[in-house]
Formats: sequence, C-alpha cells, structure tokens
Amino acid sequence: MESISLKNLEATRELFGQNNNNLDKICAAFKVKINTRGTSLLINGKDDDVRRAQALIKELYNLFQNNFSLVEADIDAAINTVKNNNNSNLKEIFQTSVFKTIRNKPITARNPSQQAYVQAIKKNDILISIGPAGTGKTYLAMAMAMASFSKGDVKKIILTRPAVEAGEALGFLPGDLSEKINPYLRPLYDALYDMMDFEKAKTLIEQDTIEIAPLAFMRGRTLNNAFIILDEAQNTTSQQMKMFLTRIGYGSKAIVTGDITQVDLPAGKKSGLIEAKKILTNIKGIEFIFFSKHDVVRHKLVSNIIDAYEKKQNRK
Repeated sequence: MESISLKNLEATRELFGQNNNNLDKICAAFKVKINTRGTSLLINGKDDDVRRAQALIKELYNLFQNNFSLVEADIDAAINTVKNNNNSNLKEIFQTSVFKTIRNKPITARNPSQQAYVQAIKKNDILISIGPAGTGKTYLAMAMAMASFSKGDVKKIILTRPAVEAGEALGFLPGDLSEKINPYLRPLYDALYDMMDFEKAKTLIEQDTIEIAPLAFMRGRTLNNAFIILDEAQNTTSQQMKMFLTRIGYGSKAIVTGDITQVDLPAGKKSGLIEAKKILTNIKGIEFIFFSKHDVVRHKLVSNIIDAYEKKQNRK
C-alpha cells in the first residue's frame, strides 16, 4: 500500500482524466486499486505492482505539471512503457520532439524504442527499422523528413513503396499515372496530409519537391539532398533493395521501414529487407532499429492481435 499526495489541482485533474479514466487504465494495467480523496491517492496491490503504478503516476503528474499536453494514446503509451521498462524516463521520452503538425500538435516519441529511432535517424545516413504495424516507423520517419525539409537540411522529400499488389505492372492498370499508383501509396499521402496543410502539400507535390512514387520509379537515379523513405520494404526483392540503397547521393538520408512477418511477395522470391538484415549489419553509417509488439502505439487491441498471431505461429 502506498499513498501519494498531489498539490497542483489542475495537473491532478489531468492525471485522473475524465471520469477517472486514466486511473482506471492504470488500475487495469498494474492490477492495483486506487482510492482517491481530493488530490490524494491510496494505491493497494502487490508490492511490485504498486511500486510501478506509483512511479507511473508520479511521472505523469510531473508531465502535466510541466504543461505537457497528453492525449489518450500518450497515456496508453506511457502505461505500456512503464510496464515493459523498469528504468523508463517518460519526461525525457516525450521531450524527444520531432515536428509540429499543421494543427500545432507536437509529434514526439512515445516509448524508448521510438526515442532511439528518432536519435538514430539523426545520426545515420541510412536507417533500417523493422517491426510490426502500429509502432510508428513510417509516421515518425515522415515527421523527421518534414522537420529536415522545414529547416532546409534537404531540398526534396521522396516517399516510395513497392506496388507489389499490382506486380508493379502499372501500365496494365486503368487510369492515368496518378490513378494507377494512388491506391498503393495512400498511407504515405495520409501521413503527409496529417502533418501539412493540404493545399501546400498539393503544391509541393505538383512542383516535385515532395515526390510520392512506386519503388520501380527509383531505378537509374541518383538522389542528392533528399530525405528518402522506403515504406513496406519487406515486399522488396533482393534486387530492388540493392537498387534503392544505391540511389543515395550526397546530402541525402534514407529510412527503410518494414515488417518481416507480413511479406506479400510471390512464392520463391526472397524479401530484400530480410536479406539486408543479414548482410548490412556491420556497415558503419547504417543502423538497424527493431520494434516489438510492446512498442505498438495504436489501439491496445492491435498489440493483442499481434500477440495472438505470434502465438499461433509459435505453435506451428
């Protein structure tokens, strides 16, 4: 049993959440009971569970005292971080600011893996991130690209992914070029429009300052002064991955993201991402960041779904 006495009324309200929703989440996550009286809390449960719940509450309260604006997803991420990392520092993680969206919403790291990811992008010319859906690989890479472009560090942003569902035989699809490729690049557009005014983004795309194109369109080019993101890289072939990585020119940075558990290549074709993981690990200037189900920052059910599929695969 532990008691906590809080002084800042506004920070306490934020901590508790609407209808004590945040406290209910903490109770469920750590299997504790929390009784409140005014700005005081009494936590009951097993010693280790109580200790971790108390640590989380104190860290969240400190964030709210320092005027951090945390949405529900941030609270969920903070709970998950403390559950899985005994030495976490939430303030340091949430201070890893990347970019502010058009709605002035700060994009920050939400867990230690994302924090390491952001720092690795800053330090390396090529960063390869591998992990399940919902861990923020593409979104954070996009935010880093926008930040680099806004500061003038790069002159161009290139967003690409393999159109494996069409076999990249785009000429056989109906419509003009834009209509052919849009379905396969929609997630990249969605992330872009979440960070930038639609009309401004549209203008930059029309000017070719922001280029969103299938991976096949990268062949034969040298990409200088650009921030390049290859998404869904598990669906590249060995030849495509080599082709992409050798496009990098002076002043450029390349981020590769993918989930090696979701390869959609035809039978008999090896994933270029899986191969890159085996042969590029000892090259200076290339760093790998690995995410797990514990790093998922989407709805909590996403992590549970990934866990269920992992258990099924392990049984096989």
